[in-house]
Amino acid sequence: MTLLRVACLTLAALLPLTSMAAPAPAKLDLPALIECRQRVADYDAVTAVVADPLKAVANGLQPLEQRNQFMAEYRLASPITVFGQRAEYITVSGASIMAILDVADPRPLAKGLKLEDGVDNPDKFMAGREVVARDVTDPRTGEPMIESIILSVSTVQSHPGKTLAGCTYSLDLPAEEEEEEEEPAADAPLPPSVNTPDGGR
Repeated sequence: MTLLRVACLTLAALLPLTSMAAPAPAKLDLPALIECRQRVADYDAVTAVVADPLKAVANGLQPLEQRNQFMAEYRLASPITVFGQRAEYITVSGASIMAILDVADPRPLAKGLKLEDGVDNPDKFMAGREVVARDVTDPRTGEPMIESIILSVSTVQSHPGKTLAGCTYSLDLPAEEEEEEEEPAADAPLPPSVNTPDGGR
C-alpha cells in the first residue's frame, strides 16, 4: 500500500468524526438583544456569558470596574450601532441589557422610540414601553407564563452625560395566578435594577 493511499484512507476515516463534531456556540447578537429583537431564551445566554469572565472575553466583552453597584459594565471589542447610535460600552443588570450611549439628553431618543415617561426630574429620567407580552410555557416547570419584553431609556447618576438604552426580558406569572399568591407581590423583595428610580443611586 502506497504512502499516498494510506494518507487518503486516514483522511477519509477522519472526515465523519469532523462532521459530527459539535458546532461552536453562536456569538451573542448584542444589537438584537439591546433593541428587544430577541426572546427570553436568547437573553439566558447572556447570563451564562457574563457569569464567566473567560466566556465574556471570548464574546468580545471586556469586564470593567463597577462604577455602579447595580450594574456590570463591559467594553466591547468592536463597537455596535443601536437605536441609530454608536455604542462602545454595555451594561447588564438582572434581566436587563443596555447600551451606554454618549447622549446627554435622553428625551429625544425616548420620544423617537415612542416610550412612556415614568420619571422625569433633574436627577433621574426613565421611560419605557412593553413591546412584547405573549403566553408561553416555562420550559423548566411546564407552567404557563407571560413572556414580557420591555424597551427602556434611562439615566443613572453614576454615568453623568450618558443615556442607557436597552431591553428587559422576563417571564411573569399570569395575572390571575399573581392574585392567588398568599403574600402580596409588593411584600416580596425586588432585585435591584437600573430601570427603577432608585436603581442608579
